[in-house]
Amino acid sequence: MDFIAGEIIAVNKPYTWTSFQIVNKIRYHLSRKFNVKRFKVGHAGTLDPLATGVLLLCTGKATKKIEELQKQTKEYVAEIMLGATTPSYDMEHPVNETFPYEHITKEMVEETLKQFVGDIAQRPPLFSACKVEGKRAYDLARKGSDMQLEPKQIRIDSIDLINYELPKITIRVVCGKGTYIRSLARDIGEALQSGAYLTALTRTRIGEYNIENCITPDAFQEWLEKQ
Repeated sequence: MDFIAGEIIAVNKPYTWTSFQIVNKIRYHLSRKFNVKRFKVGHAGTLDPLATGVLLLCTGKATKKIEELQKQTKEYVAEIMLGATTPSYDMEHPVNETFPYEHITKEMVEETLKQFVGDIAQRPPLFSACKVEGKRAYDLARKGSDMQLEPKQIRIDSIDLINYELPKITIRVVCGKGTYIRSLARDIGEALQSGAYLTALTRTRIGEYNIENCITPDAFQEWLEKQ
């Protein structure tokens, strides 16, 4: 493999790691092995710190493929807690409101999920990297802003219910670029006349890159020595 000329590395991002930390770790090992002071490495699509799974890194001239890779279809497995909400729509912030959920049946969930398949408008979370007048939305949120971001058009190819155990459900989502699974969780909660937030998220696929074929950051150095 020619990492200097350009390669795509599929990494399984661990829980709590940021995408930037993964890039730094891989760059460090590549720089040491090839004695290059500033090895060119970038990632194709951020994962939130509390999410795990497929993160594609591009080295060298392969960084030119980042935009193309970001457009690839993605697959996620998401665990959602019903009956409550948080400001960030995940576990980064504590619960701020609770709702009844006892009325929700498995059939209700399955019918509700169908509403979100296709080309839909989705409002991104305020706690996100979206830009508002040149500023990151999460910076505004941390300063106490409660503004609503403008909805964006996204595509969801399929949503399947893979586990139903109130107050938690687990879904598999196949979707296009720009989809926020946290926002999807929030919207599913509202559609079920309740609340909801994300308790676990794993990206299992980007295009042809599956989680089963990914390398962990801790195993990367040993793997690199064998290349």
